Amino acid sequence: MAFADYRTALEEGRYLRVVNYHNTPSSTAGQLREELTAYGEAFASVTVADLDHFYATGEWRLDRPGFIPVFYEGYRNNHTVAAPICDDLGLTAWFPIITRFVDCPPDEQRAFADAHDIDLVEEELSYDRLALTWDEVAELGERHVVVPHTGSHAPIGAIVTAADVERELVEPRRRIQEVTGQEAVANVYLYGTPFGTSDFQDRAVLDAGYRYQISNTMIQRIA
Repeated sequence: MAFADYRTALEEGRYLRVVNYHNTPSSTAGQLREELTAYGEAFASVTVADLDHFYATGEWRLDRPGFIPVFYEGYRNNHTVAAPICDDLGLTAWFPIITRFVDCPPDEQRAFADAHDIDLVEEELSYDRLALTWDEVAELGERHVVVPHTGSHAPIGAIVTAADVERELVEPRRRIQEVTGQEAVANVYLYGTPFGTSDFQDRAVLDAGYRYQISNTMIQRIA
């Protein structure tokens, strides 16, 4: 991609590319490294500070359009496979974590995954643990961005009461902040519903303290 292509992309407002990943078992490590290397060569890595600056000033201060790899769910292999590759390549990744998946005892994680639309891979079903530990979440937070993917992988339509809000939006954010020592800036629903589709859930997200919402097609600054 030539510099003129970067300039055109920026002039057209195409500042940021978000690429979604989920399970990253060791069998995919080579392919993942190849993909991330190509993205890292063509795009600039983006931090929360970069996004904050852009939304506050309208200035894109990076020399190229940005790239954020997003690894969903809280699989342990995101820590053992994906994060080290991102570290090697100097990429800042975002990890939306299903907090109740992490909370599950290891012998209950497969059942929890089956009940909450969390896809597993055959090669890992015999492993002692499928989800991250909280210590591993803390380690991810030292280098990357960790945010909640709700408490139990909930779609927006499942959050209809005050108890739902507390379980799926408020407590997950509080827990991740306690563990990482970093602000959990973004909310992410199952199916990637964007902000602005329902007044009740939108208000709940804002009241919980989130500043961004990640959907299938965008990262929205909501506060």
